Amino acid sequence: MAFPPQFLEELRSRLALSDVVSKRMRLIRAGREYKAPCPFHNEKTPSFYVNDQKGFFHCFGCGAHGDIIGFVMRHDNLAFPEAVELLAGEAGLQVPRPTEEDRHRYERRKTLHDLVEQAARWFEHQLYAPAGRAGLDYLKRRGLDPDIIARFRLGFAPGDSGALRQVLLKQGFSDEDMITAGLLKQPEDGRAPYSFFRNRVIFPVTDRRGQVVAFGGRILEGDGPKYVNTSDTPLFHKGTLLYGLSRARQAAADGKPVIVAEGYMDVIALVRAGFDGAVAPLGTALTETQVQELWKLIPADEKVPFLCFDGDNAGRRAAWRAVERILPHLAPGQSARVAFLPEGEDPDSLIKVHGARAMQNVLEEAIPLSDAVWRMETEGRPSDTPEAKAAVKAALEARVSTIGDRDVQSFYRTEMRRRVDEAFAPPPRQRSGYGAGGWAPGPWQPGQRPGQPPRRHVAGMPGLRTAAPPGYRRRRPAQLASARERVLLAVLINHPDLFDELGEPLGLVPFGDPELEKLRCAVIEWLSGDQNRDSGLDAAALCRHLSSAGHEAVVGTLLSEATYVHAGFARPDASREEARKGWWPAWQHLHHRQVMADLREAEAALARDNSEANFARVVALQQEVIKSGMGMTDDSDFDDT
Repeated sequence: MAFPPQFLEELRSRLALSDVVSKRMRLIRAGREYKAPCPFHNEKTPSFYVNDQKGFFHCFGCGAHGDIIGFVMRHDNLAFPEAVELLAGEAGLQVPRPTEEDRHRYERRKTLHDLVEQAARWFEHQLYAPAGRAGLDYLKRRGLDPDIIARFRLGFAPGDSGALRQVLLKQGFSDEDMITAGLLKQPEDGRAPYSFFRNRVIFPVTDRRGQVVAFGGRILEGDGPKYVNTSDTPLFHKGTLLYGLSRARQAAADGKPVIVAEGYMDVIALVRAGFDGAVAPLGTALTETQVQELWKLIPADEKVPFLCFDGDNAGRRAAWRAVERILPHLAPGQSARVAFLPEGEDPDSLIKVHGARAMQNVLEEAIPLSDAVWRMETEGRPSDTPEAKAAVKAALEARVSTIGDRDVQSFYRTEMRRRVDEAFAPPPRQRSGYGAGGWAPGPWQPGQRPGQPPRRHVAGMPGLRTAAPPGYRRRRPAQLASARERVLLAVLINHPDLFDELGEPLGLVPFGDPELEKLRCAVIEWLSGDQNRDSGLDAAALCRHLSSAGHEAVVGTLLSEATYVHAGFARPDASREEARKGWWPAWQHLHHRQVMADLREAEAALARDNSEANFARVVALQQEVIKSGMGMTDDSDFDDT
């Protein structure tokens, strides 16, 4: 909404900036100015100054600067029109309305605000009236004293379905207004409207400025849902607001954690224990809009609210739903942590029995979203076969792909791949022919051959290139990759008893050749089948199965001299140790090739956008390239000669 410039100037002249600021923080006189620790960044020495004569504030620490409207917008986290209306109310000015429609809308909202406020006061009064005895007894049993009841403006809606209507009609409000505000329901048979809230403890819901806009009600006896909330109205949309939002905004500005609990009583219990940043959704799962609202509450360098859930299965399901809602909106420095209460506890019971320190421990043990994503896709999921492990990997890839921010998605993908490698790596073993060192660090990386010096080849990385041996004729990368893919399969088809050792790493390196990729999946599926293992892993039986499954032609080409001439260890008459010893370098080259492809993609992203995130990803992948190249042989294993 546009405001006339003369109105804004009048507003600025009516109010002293120091008066407005001092209502929100403590100012210290400093000559003609005032100073204080800056509310917009953490500091101990005051660098925030307010100058009434010039009409602006300035922080010499973080550079925050602006006038009275800008301060209220930034401190109270309000949009420009909301800040202007708030200040106009303090200055006693009528906010101009450019059109008749705007004026009507404003007056309508003001009427509804007044109506809902009067209803809140009536509910508060009823709690201490004879009709509210049951409600007051309930709150006392929950440990709430008169101070906390007054602080949250708790009330009671008696069973009389017409009492609230009669009171508000006498105050000049209409049935239409009460129905619009969600206080009354209109029967379809034409009878008089009746109260929506009856025989319930009432929890007033306020907007970001602290004005009551809706109610939640907990039933005490009789039929009906345990909790009901005001339906959406011109003042209230349940998917955009959070219970306790106005209080949490100030708590976040004071550096206190923002905690998302599950209900009204959870928020009240947390605030009583000193966690003033507690909020809760209003009868729905956490929405995308509410997530964005949470991030608006928290200072720019600390945008990590806590999502607090019960420790039972229902709590975990609610947590995973919340994570699903958050992932698409992650951005650099903008995340969340997931906290689980002990099973059978909610914030109220935990704090009552064990005190606020127990709740603080829950927050300190909260897991980052990356851990939550991992747990979502691995808890309760089988991972005892190559196919199951591949399914976990695919599920993680799909989940990560929902992240909208390109840099964040890239780092999540790298993190999930690292976890997959660590979780599914076979245990280190001593292997003959690889020296006393056994495996190199990292998943499925054999050590050096006896007497062979380490050779590493990483394109574009100085100091890591090695020369090819004399007489070596280099083949194209795609040819080499396809040759290695054929060798990996030939070894396993001819020596299926190696599957226990080699099956898992084979399942984690996708093949570039489509026909070989189909064959790879078929080999893994057959060799991991319990019925085949029980009868013994037999090469002839495997070949018969592959032929009957439509792979006869590719298997015939694979198990031929064209493959064996470059990889004698893959022959059926090669010893088991020779086959194993030759298989690992071929696998490692393919694994290294995949990591190199990721590095090239990251380097291209860095060329397009020279950001810190892109640079960090390139550095991380360069280290992974070095790790994946440890102990690699050169390409002479697949020489044409």
